Amino acid sequence: MRRRHWNKGELAFQAANYSLLALLSLLFLVPLLAIVSTSLVGETELMRRGSFILVPDKLDFSAYRVLLADGSSLYRAYGITVARVVVGTALNLLFTSMLAYGLSRKGMPGREWMITLIFLTMLFGGGLIPTYLLLKYLHLTDTFWVMIVPGLISAWNLLIMRNFFSQIPESLIESATIDGATPFTILARIVFPLSLPTFATIGLFYAVGHWNAWFDATIYINNPELLPVQVLLRRVVLTMSSQDLNADIMGALTNKPTPQSLRGAMIVLTTVPILFVYPFLQKHFIKGALTGSLKG
Repeated sequence: MRRRHWNKGELAFQAANYSLLALLSLLFLVPLLAIVSTSLVGETELMRRGSFILVPDKLDFSAYRVLLADGSSLYRAYGITVARVVVGTALNLLFTSMLAYGLSRKGMPGREWMITLIFLTMLFGGGLIPTYLLLKYLHLTDTFWVMIVPGLISAWNLLIMRNFFSQIPESLIESATIDGATPFTILARIVFPLSLPTFATIGLFYAVGHWNAWFDATIYINNPELLPVQVLLRRVVLTMSSQDLNADIMGALTNKPTPQSLRGAMIVLTTVPILFVYPFLQKHFIKGALTGSLKG
């Protein structure tokens, strides 16, 4: 293979490019490494070295033992969060794709004014109190579904998916209709296989949103059995204590972890799972984001 010879200008550009990318990577990695290290530091070392530690002298897993011990409410909160991500993302994709497919067909009556109304929801909201009263009237408050139903369709994700569906040839849809396929059959057997990158991208948007969401749970849910893991993380960060997670274990320990270690361990436990999802969807994510945003 013939090797390309770069001139001095190109070499300088590549060097500057890689240096900038390395610097940006460090800006993201150093805070994450500091959080992980703080979660593994004992009280003595923390008092001696301060709160910013990149490499611990001695590993201390007491914070993780407290958070992951039997009886910790972290497991229940994890279950609620995982259920929310799985059920919520599946329903989000189902409802968003059905509406997006309908709006992408040029023969749909009232298509233009419906798109205008959906766009207006991106500019104006109903307000917190009216929304709360509406959900209470629908008997959704203090239930698991209050974290799913109000956000079933995101206007932004809907428009991205609708733009991609609009690029599917109309003749393909007409051929399937002539062969007797229903709209649901066309969506499931033709549109969905052709739109896997877009579904993966929008699904990742919805899944990350569900995983990180905490505000709706704090407003609409009073039952502690239904609180997701992000609400527990917020309590630990604010109170610097794990009494809400595992009061019995904390009371029995003689060498208790520091509040900083607990906070770091809680952040790690709530962040790592969603980080493992991204590499599996990365190739679809890049392609889906480009096609959904540029076409149309």
